[in-house]
Amino acid sequence: MKPSIYGLTRAQLSEWVSKQGEKPFRAEQIWDWLYRKRVQSFDAMTNLPQHFTDLLAEQFCINPLQQRIVQESADGTVKYLFELPDGMLIETVMMRQHYGLSVCVTTQVGCNIGCTFCASGLIKKQRDLTSGEIAAQVMLVQKYFDEKGQNERVSHVVVMGIGEPFDNYDNVLNFLRIINDDRGLAIGARHITVSTSGLAHKIRDFANEGVQVNLAVSLHAPNNELRSSIMRINRSFPLEKLFEAIAYYIDTTNRRVTFEYIMLNRVNDWPENAQELADLTKKIRKLSYVNLIPYNAVSEHDQYSRSPKERVDAFYDVLKKNGVNCVVRQEHGADIDAACGQLRSNTMKRDQAQLTRKA
Repeated sequence: MKPSIYGLTRAQLSEWVSKQGEKPFRAEQIWDWLYRKRVQSFDAMTNLPQHFTDLLAEQFCINPLQQRIVQESADGTVKYLFELPDGMLIETVMMRQHYGLSVCVTTQVGCNIGCTFCASGLIKKQRDLTSGEIAAQVMLVQKYFDEKGQNERVSHVVVMGIGEPFDNYDNVLNFLRIINDDRGLAIGARHITVSTSGLAHKIRDFANEGVQVNLAVSLHAPNNELRSSIMRINRSFPLEKLFEAIAYYIDTTNRRVTFEYIMLNRVNDWPENAQELADLTKKIRKLSYVNLIPYNAVSEHDQYSRSPKERVDAFYDVLKKNGVNCVVRQEHGADIDAACGQLRSNTMKRDQAQLTRKA
C-alpha cells in the first residue's frame, strides 16, 4: 500500500522534494494543492510538470480512506465510518459547537486499554494508524462540507476517538504538526486537544515537545481501587504515578489539564466519589478542569447505565462547593450510534452476519 502524502509535514515534504532533485518551491505548491485547494488527485495539481505528478502518484496516494457510512444527527453531529486500504474500519465524528466545527479523530484500529465500559475496546487493537490516515479523517470531513457548499471549515480537532493516542505517539505528534501548520489547515494549537487514558511516561514526553495543544486525561474514578476495576491501565499507571506526570506537565508547560469523567450510575457517581475527586485535584486546581460526561450505553457492557440527572447534579454540586472548575458536557449525536466505537462494532456484526448467511 502506498503511503498517504497527508502523512508528511511540510518540512518532510520539502526534504522529499529535494531528494527528487526538484526545486524547493515545488513542495509549497503541493502543500497548497493539498490543504488550501484540497484536491483529491495529483493530476489536478496543474502547475506541476507531468513527470513530477507521475512520480507523486507512483510514490503516494492522497486519500487512503473510503467512506462506508455517514450518520447525521438531528443536532448536527455527523458520524463517519471509513474503510482503510487493508479493509479495516474506523470512526470519525464531527460535532457542531457554538465555536465551530470540531472533529474527533481515531488513532488506532481497535484499542488495548481495556476500559470495561467502552465500546472502543470491544475489538482489540489491530494496528496503529499512520499519520496520513489520521490526517485524512480531517480532510474528508472538510471535503464533506466543501461539497455541500456551506463554506464552513473544521476549526477544532480532538484526538479522542478509537484507540489510545499516546500508544501511537510518533504518528500522533506528526499529525498534530500537519494540521497545525499555518500554511495549511491552520488549526490553532489551542483548538486541538489530545486525550490519554493515563500513560504517565508519555505525558512527560509530551510536556517536552513544545507543542501548545491541550491535554485531557480520561480519569473516570478518583481512587485506585475503583479506577483499576473499570480501567485496566490504572494497574500499570496508578493515580500516584499519573498525577506525578500531570504535575510535571503543568510545571513544564504552565498549561491546564482537563479531566474527563464518565458518569456511571451507582459506580463512580456517589457524593463521596465527588469529594475524593476534589481532594485528588486540589493541588492543581487552578490549572485543571473537570468534564462530567453522560454515558452512552453499550449493549455488551450492560452492567453500566447512565447516571440520572439528580445524581449528576449532586456530584457537580460537591465539586463546585470545593472550588473545582467543572462542567457537565453537552451531549452530541444521541439519536445515532453515539458511543465511541459503536458504529464500527455494529457494522462489523452486520457484515459478519451477512457472511454467515451467505455461507
